[in-house]
Amino acid sequence: MKIAVTAASGKLGAAIIQELLALQPKEEVIGLARTPEKAAHLGVEVRPGDYNHLEELEQSLEGVDVLLLVSGMDAPDKRIPQHRNVIQAAQKCGVKKIVYTSIQGPEEQTAFSPIVKSNRQTEQDVMASGLEWVIGRNGIYIEPDVEYIDSYIQEGGIRNCAGDSKCGYTTRTELAHAYAKMLTEDGHHANIYNLHGHAISQDELAAYLNTAFDAQLTYTAISAEQFKQERIAELGEFIGTVVTGIYQGIKGGDFDNESHYREATGREHQSWEAYFHSVRPETN
Repeated sequence: MKIAVTAASGKLGAAIIQELLALQPKEEVIGLARTPEKAAHLGVEVRPGDYNHLEELEQSLEGVDVLLLVSGMDAPDKRIPQHRNVIQAAQKCGVKKIVYTSIQGPEEQTAFSPIVKSNRQTEQDVMASGLEWVIGRNGIYIEPDVEYIDSYIQEGGIRNCAGDSKCGYTTRTELAHAYAKMLTEDGHHANIYNLHGHAISQDELAAYLNTAFDAQLTYTAISAEQFKQERIAELGEFIGTVVTGIYQGIKGGDFDNESHYREATGREHQSWEAYFHSVRPETN
């Protein structure tokens, strides 16, 4: 069974390939990447996989039985036709099953909503493809908060507009495990899985970071407009606005959903106690 993973040079795609290699012979795992040489280190066959190039995708998906479509990173209006190119190529090449990495989040009223809506459209396109399908809706990555720890410490705490609402965070490692299971196991057809761990508040996140990094962070809730101005100043107009939209979605409860991680994998998502213990400096 040949399994292909798109966006193999990205962090999630690469992590999924590594999980697949624990389950499948490397000859049965194929990476697709816009720039194949950037995924050469993965130790599997890598083929061209630019979402904008339909004919290239058709050539690269020859002989593939199962396909993982990693959601693109382009603007929402560009993602939909790009994803359709991948789906169309899969149909033409006789791919039997497609698994799509979608997202949770608000479909209306935030700056993140256009991205969520584009993912929902691709979900509909996947379901209408005539192929076997499985969809994962990813929670919010927690790794950026860990990577931002020095800035949090310098700033004296966490500041955002999420308020006291909870967020279903996850990690790329846990997502990779889930997608490897969904790709290789039967019985997942026509399921949509929310993939995240136990939902936590920003106060709880600060407490976990304090334990892991011997810090004394506190959480301060600020307005969405103030947070947006701060994010744009640091990250630029587009990313700063999108990040604000994510935290507006957290405040609105759009990321505090039932998790289907056990249904997708057969086990519980890693606990946050275990995760934050693993990122303690003395354990690395």
